[in-house]
Amino acid sequence: MTPAILFSLAVLLVLLGLYSFLGYRASKKEWKKKIGDWFDKDQERESFIVVLGEKFDRTVHAQKVKDQLIRANVPLNASEFYAFLLVGGLGFAFLASNFLNIGLFISVLLGAVVMEISRRSLFYFRRHKYQERLNAQLPDICRILANGTRSGMTLNQAISLAARELPEPAKSEFRRMNNELALGVDFNQVMEQLQARVPSRDFQIFVATLIIQKKAGSDLFAVLDEMASTLDERKMLAQEIKSMTAEQKYIAYILPAMPIALVLMMNIVMDGFIDPLFSGVGLILLALFVAGTVLTFFLVRKVTDIRV
Repeated sequence: MTPAILFSLAVLLVLLGLYSFLGYRASKKEWKKKIGDWFDKDQERESFIVVLGEKFDRTVHAQKVKDQLIRANVPLNASEFYAFLLVGGLGFAFLASNFLNIGLFISVLLGAVVMEISRRSLFYFRRHKYQERLNAQLPDICRILANGTRSGMTLNQAISLAARELPEPAKSEFRRMNNELALGVDFNQVMEQLQARVPSRDFQIFVATLIIQKKAGSDLFAVLDEMASTLDERKMLAQEIKSMTAEQKYIAYILPAMPIALVLMMNIVMDGFIDPLFSGVGLILLALFVAGTVLTFFLVRKVTDIRV
């Protein structure tokens, strides 16, 4: 009899506790809603790291880095980019310290060097990515401007149409051009500024065509339509070349990684396997290996870099 009574009381207490907990959650949600109505949500306190990052993004150095990131087509702020570099450097230092048995100070120093080399390599190899994306959008730009002028729009109105219809990054460029024209800036000056921001051969031809046709007043639709067709043919040819050279480009990345991965695996299996590389003749062999790997990478990249 007693166990049954105790069990019933336990079940009753559990139900009462569950009821009280649900009531507490409901009242807490109600209080949160009232407090949210009393205070402006836009004035919520931000994290110290976020505030520090925003202050850094407003500095002159951060603006220069932001311009480099835009040219490299990396959608990050300067603070976020440096945060990734910091995490990557610490991760490399951890791997070097645990898998290669390198001292902590040397590991951190190597991590900083590797991240700096990675940063410079990223900006060097991707320095034309922004231009490449704009060049890829140039046929669509020509068609939108051609269709706009064909329907009776002026060239300025067609640029305004392109600013609304084009995707990024051309959208931002044409929106800027449209705003400058709306403020009364001379058309030739606007085109020259566009050419300075996008110093590619295709955009030089595009800008020169618009300036000449603006002055001459001839059939702009026919010229832009012919340019769009020509650029589409070049784009298809470039894509075909890219597909034919894709294997060689991937080999340039895989070949340097294979011996490094093999050495790391052997060092895990055999303790002290790479110690001879850091003493005497081993340093010379290591330097020759690094030089040969870098040279091979650049040679393969140069051979497969076919411009149309």
